[in-house]
Amino acid sequence: MGTPKKKQSTSHFKPLWFILAFVALITILLIPTPASLPIMGKAALAILAFAVILWVTEAVSYPVSAAIIISLIILLLGFSPVQNLAESLGNPKVGGEPISGDTAFGTSNALKLAFSGFSSSAVALVAAALFLATAMQITHLHKRLALWVLSLVGNKTRNIVIGAIAVAIILAFFVPSATARTGAIVPILLGMVAAFGASKNSRLAALLVITAVQAVTIWSVGIKTAAAQNIVAINFINNQLGHDVSWGEWFLYAAPWSVLMSVVLYFVVLKVIPPEQDHIQGGSSLVKQQFDELGPITPREWRLIAISIALLVLWSTEKILHPIDSSSITLLALAIMLTPKIGIMSWKEAESKIPWGTIIVFGVGISLGNVLLQTTAAQWLSDKTFGLMGLEHLPIIATIALISLFNILIHLGFASATSLSSALIPVFISLATTLHLGDHTIGFVLIQQFVISFGFLLPVSSPQGMLAYGTETFTAKDYLKVGLPLTIAGYVLIILFSMTYWKWLGLL
Repeated sequence: MGTPKKKQSTSHFKPLWFILAFVALITILLIPTPASLPIMGKAALAILAFAVILWVTEAVSYPVSAAIIISLIILLLGFSPVQNLAESLGNPKVGGEPISGDTAFGTSNALKLAFSGFSSSAVALVAAALFLATAMQITHLHKRLALWVLSLVGNKTRNIVIGAIAVAIILAFFVPSATARTGAIVPILLGMVAAFGASKNSRLAALLVITAVQAVTIWSVGIKTAAAQNIVAINFINNQLGHDVSWGEWFLYAAPWSVLMSVVLYFVVLKVIPPEQDHIQGGSSLVKQQFDELGPITPREWRLIAISIALLVLWSTEKILHPIDSSSITLLALAIMLTPKIGIMSWKEAESKIPWGTIIVFGVGISLGNVLLQTTAAQWLSDKTFGLMGLEHLPIIATIALISLFNILIHLGFASATSLSSALIPVFISLATTLHLGDHTIGFVLIQQFVISFGFLLPVSSPQGMLAYGTETFTAKDYLKVGLPLTIAGYVLIILFSMTYWKWLGLL
């Protein structure tokens, strides 16, 4: 959920970039420590630079990078002096005695910090969500939903484009994985293209596949549980700012933006990639045939439908009708799904399909963010990176515009929005503190999280983009031609919403 699954990343090792990552790490460790930055903070920044190079270049697979990052946190922080950070680090002890000053932090204390991300409720939510996505795949319920929507739209190409967007929207409510949603709809669309007799290189194929994947990305912003990077941001906001953004609050803030972006997407794709035909003869019959092949809804599917609807109702009424948080609700659903006789799947069925590496990467990403915050490295990086821009003298809308632009540009180098959230959200929280945004802090950080999910410009900017690119139905240039106007529209809407809608709601 949010971690790319490219064949290259798991089967290839890129020694040059791997070596350069260590060079960057060692260089930062060797340069003189600024007076305003604790030694532990400098070590944290060195680890961040190392992690970013590995994440951007995919020199090793994401789970392997996670294991190395944990080891570096333990070693580099363990042998660093605590200095004046005892309180922010939870008043660490060695041998039962409190440590401070120039005393080393200790590897046992560093170990706790390295694994702090795994004690987060966010990891439990992501893990449970991955099981939910797996249940959808085992029962083929997500495919049934996609086929049902497409069966309603008919043979007109424009209607099929609307259908592809509608499927992405509906699945976003029930399938908490952008990759799984893309994997459900793209094969069906390719089947319709083949039924018409068009090639994979046709404009029709490019139109439908790009529409589907961009719609998936748009709704990763609109729904809290639709993408892992959202859970990363919520975790930091909850821990550092003391506010847990509920499913309903997120939907209220972000869904209108996604609705407008879906409309923009419809007009952009038809303008940029006009299809060769207005109709797909035989498209409806193919969808009906695939729908019939699935047969009647099975008892397992009915139970999953019931669980999914119950989840949606409980998520959306959190803090309104009940006090149960999203993570707890999803874990309860997982327990029911795995219970013999009344559940959806057995543990044996699920375990082989769960991307365990994703959970590891997710936990380590949160740990790294915690390290950046608790060693004050995030605050120092924020001051030095954004301090030169004179943001404290600018209105909040201008600040949002500048930081959002920075956010969009830096995403070009990241293949995982989850990793980008882990690296940037702690910095944005520190920036908001520096700028004394007060009641607007949560709104500022949330808006930047929305921007982190963009990933419209390049296929390598998201796992769903890479999955779609692997179908060989479009080129990176095709993707960019659609992604550029989408990014501009999304950016403009972010600014307009900041000036109006989000202000009216009290978010800013």
